[in-house]
Amino acid sequence: MSVLAVTRLELRRLLVRPLAWVLAALTLAQLAGRFMLLLQTFLSHQIAWAAKPAGPGYTDVVGVPMLSSILTSGILPMLPFGLAELALIVVPLLTMSTLAGERSNGTLPLWFGMGQPASRIVLGKFFALLVWLVLWLALTLAMPLSLAHGISLDWGKLASASLGLLLMLAALAAIGVACSAYASHPAIAAAASLMLGLALVSLNVGALMAGVNNGFINWLSMNTHLDTFVRGLVSSADVVWFLLVIVASLALATQRLGAERERG
Repeated sequence: MSVLAVTRLELRRLLVRPLAWVLAALTLAQLAGRFMLLLQTFLSHQIAWAAKPAGPGYTDVVGVPMLSSILTSGILPMLPFGLAELALIVVPLLTMSTLAGERSNGTLPLWFGMGQPASRIVLGKFFALLVWLVLWLALTLAMPLSLAHGISLDWGKLASASLGLLLMLAALAAIGVACSAYASHPAIAAAASLMLGLALVSLNVGALMAGVNNGFINWLSMNTHLDTFVRGLVSSADVVWFLLVIVASLALATQRLGAERERG
């Protein structure tokens, strides 16, 4: 069975589980409410902002903030979370059963009995999760893009933010798969993945509060690299950081699964 076949099987299993549909419905409803609040804010301040030489436009107030709360946290602190903040909770819930669920249900030996190498199992499950997350991101982007015909959009900034969110979602999914590979129960995998994601996001906040800037701790933080994309800049160093997290997490998951297969 190829990686593509494992991906199709896992995606089919993911789409028949109520959890995936419930998470999609609840988060998209919350994001739709955020979109309406952002749009109302933009329309009420549009004339005042247009009079300023460097006033924010539709992309800055509605488009990009749909993906992350970074740009609106100081101006509009009472708005609901963006996609990036929701992903810290949603992705661990999606990934918790990928391998830990197979282990707790006793179905993991069936994968080994089919002669599947650990790398194919891990990659197949990761790509299936990534398909769901890409669809989630696309539906979120469809909200601000629905008004693109009548409003001027900064396509470059929106594309940069979308790329950053895609890399973040992939990194969180890889971390979740790794946690699921090491955990004995899905709930433990979800808790570990959630804690790691929150730690990676909050490292930069703690470092800045301690007066540390442009240091190794700042570099370790996911927020440091996501901020660059959200503000419209694509840096190869930031892309490499996300790819390192993805590769390292999937490698750890493969190693753990391979060791379990060796033990029988």
